[in-house]
Amino acid sequence: MKEVRAYVQTFMLEHVIEALLAIPGFPGISVTDARGFGCERAAPHEAGPAEELTDFTPKLRLEIVAPDDLSDRIVRAIAGAARTGNRGDGKIFVADVARAVRVRTGEEDDAALGVASAGEVA
Repeated sequence: MKEVRAYVQTFMLEHVIEALLAIPGFPGISVTDARGFGCERAAPHEAGPAEELTDFTPKLRLEIVAPDDLSDRIVRAIAGAARTGNRGDGKIFVADVARAVRVRTGEEDDAALGVASAGEVA
């Protein structure tokens, strides 16, 4: 399993969700508000520290845990749908997930995600 964590511009969410829902077996998503800055903003600034703290850029953090065979397709869908070609489009990170447990049923791993693994029928 993989966790796909993406930071995208807030106004691109609808496009990203449409692209993700077009993926057969898409397991679901969590979306939270986030603020931050990239390496260009982290460079020394003439303003004082208090002023610098107000310059965070609003983003949305998308978190998706999916079977390995879906992760590349999910990354491509997010990258394509969130891209404007301008600075600040966001970032996508992919990490291994060692274990998942559905609290309600005790199902684990791919079964906990509610999706079939490659070659299985849901």
